[in-house]
Amino acid sequence: MHLKALTLIGMMISIVTGITVGVLWHQRADDGLGASADKTLGAALREVQTNYVHNISEEQLIDFAISGMMQGLDEHSDYLNKRDFKALEANTTGEFGGIGIELGLVDDLFTVIAPIDNTPADRAGIRAGDRITSVEGVPLRNKKLIEVIRTMRGKPGTELTLKIQREEQPQPFELSIVRETIKVSSIKSELLEPGIGYLRISQFQTNTSDDLENALETLVSESATQLEGVILDLRNNPGGTLVSSVEVVDLFLNQGLIVSTKGRLKSSSTKYRATHGDQLAGAPMVVIINGGSASASEVVAGALQDHGRATLIGSTSYGKGSVQSVVPLNSDQALKITTAHYFTPLGRMIHQTGIQPDVALDLNDEELMAAAVDLLRSKGQDQQALRVELAD
Repeated sequence: MHLKALTLIGMMISIVTGITVGVLWHQRADDGLGASADKTLGAALREVQTNYVHNISEEQLIDFAISGMMQGLDEHSDYLNKRDFKALEANTTGEFGGIGIELGLVDDLFTVIAPIDNTPADRAGIRAGDRITSVEGVPLRNKKLIEVIRTMRGKPGTELTLKIQREEQPQPFELSIVRETIKVSSIKSELLEPGIGYLRISQFQTNTSDDLENALETLVSESATQLEGVILDLRNNPGGTLVSSVEVVDLFLNQGLIVSTKGRLKSSSTKYRATHGDQLAGAPMVVIINGGSASASEVVAGALQDHGRATLIGSTSYGKGSVQSVVPLNSDQALKITTAHYFTPLGRMIHQTGIQPDVALDLNDEELMAAAVDLLRSKGQDQQALRVELAD
């Protein structure tokens, strides 16, 4: 099968808003499937149609066959039937009825990567790492990720009941959450003290870099002086568009590689580089990450760390560094298939590894902010000595 890339951007299906998907158009090779595979699939189809206890349409059987093949690849590849394809399109708009979590499969369990700021899930107390074992009383064993996502979506104002297993609690518990129209504001900014700015990115969306640049300008005007340093908070940021993450990194670099993708096909291997124009003019940065920082947020953290542009504090990130592309089969159906992996500027693979902080800290919010400010204020001090002191 020959694949021609139109765009190639990372993606993870989300309860809130998914990463913008790359679209790959394909042309079937002249000889199609091998004769042996064609014959075997045809024979299996005929036997099921003839002998199965219930009458199943050929269209359904083909759906089952393709779905099974995709699930056998990895946890992110999937078959999108007509309903799923439409759901994916809604997912990229950033606005629909849901509860506001990013969900993934970890050890075959549906696991919360992160709740999104100020959404029903966040306000209900759902945490990164929570395992969802049933929805509306229906166990999720053997369910597809996209099916679970579809179940969680619904009309705003309707209630959804989840059963949750949390690591530190011996027994599962139930939470009832009312769905809302999810509108994610990706940037939050605050002047912590004169010269020290705080920026939080909750998710990477199409306009995130523009909003971040505006937030920086606002912080400068509020500070009445050039910013001495900035804290960039990426905790519980489940990702978003790859292009947006590249644009955010570009705000703080003058040159160099930001991220590369590497796949089996030439069209799946790309490099994204910075352009001149550091918006902070080299002022120090501290980036905070944790286990809920995934995908595009790991691209940002890894790039700023590799370039020595920022000190990373917190805990190791999630480790979602694979690129999914949508391959349309026709106007109603498509494959979502893993085509590449992300690599940091120094060639570190993000997938299933994550980004490790320079300073591992397990502190409450107030203590973590104080540590970040201390790092920013230490520009004239022995940076390495301070890191060791904080780590102890």
